[in-house]
Amino acid sequence: MDTDFDETYVLLLLADSNLPTGSFVASSGFESYGTHGFLSLSSASSAGKGRAVTAGTVAFIQDSLHNYARSALPFVSDAHHIVDSFKDLEGKLKIDHDAAIEKLLKLDELYETMTLNHVAKRASKAQGVALLTLYAKGFTCPSGLSDEDHLSKSLTDLMDRLKWMVRGEKTHGHLPVCWGVLTGALGVSLLRAQHLFLFLHARSLLSSAVRLNTIGPYSSQQLLLHSVRPLVEAEVSQNKDMRTGIFVDMHPNGANNRPAMTWPLGEILAVRHDLQHSRIFNS
Repeated sequence: MDTDFDETYVLLLLADSNLPTGSFVASSGFESYGTHGFLSLSSASSAGKGRAVTAGTVAFIQDSLHNYARSALPFVSDAHHIVDSFKDLEGKLKIDHDAAIEKLLKLDELYETMTLNHVAKRASKAQGVALLTLYAKGFTCPSGLSDEDHLSKSLTDLMDRLKWMVRGEKTHGHLPVCWGVLTGALGVSLLRAQHLFLFLHARSLLSSAVRLNTIGPYSSQQLLLHSVRPLVEAEVSQNKDMRTGIFVDMHPNGANNRPAMTWPLGEILAVRHDLQHSRIFNS
């Protein structure tokens, strides 16, 4: 089977909005952003207000994407590299489970420390463990269909071990780390994993906007194709080589090229999510 076709097929599966990852319950601060009046910047007319809300939605996506790419994408990259180093072209293990788990736990703990508000932490953990569960229940080979090779079994054991550590509260299981682990285990290239990670974040924000009735479904598709696409591509291009810096042997980089939060207003609004009198999302 063609390797490029295999990867494309896996990407189509991962891009399916019906995947049970729990992302539908998270707005990543968008609901609070609207509640606090940042979407409607003009009320001169109904049409003017509609345009202002659309512009406000795009502005939120742009700021949120930039912040998420700078703060989360390095963790995706390092986690992907850890799993990728777990195997070589012949399928032989290069590092054992303990070494891989230890590095993933360090990544997870650093992301927990860098995530500034409890609302974002809650959503990230819920979606992260959902990805690990998805691999075990949705991407492993069904019993009786065919025999797993040694590498597949070893990757399944690694994912299961990480999942049970999250369930046992021995680690946090944050979304960027688990996404890097999942895509690495499925054989998705790092660049494709980074691109899909940011695309799904942007699509989730637009889905939240539709359910909050700030934009319509057709408008959402228009924005996703014409307005969001260049934003996603720009962030991937700018941050694809960024790493956390805690594993110098992987990809050394300067102190100014490390993960960081870039949007203080978004953090403030996100942490106020639970203070809304009524809400439909958990973040």
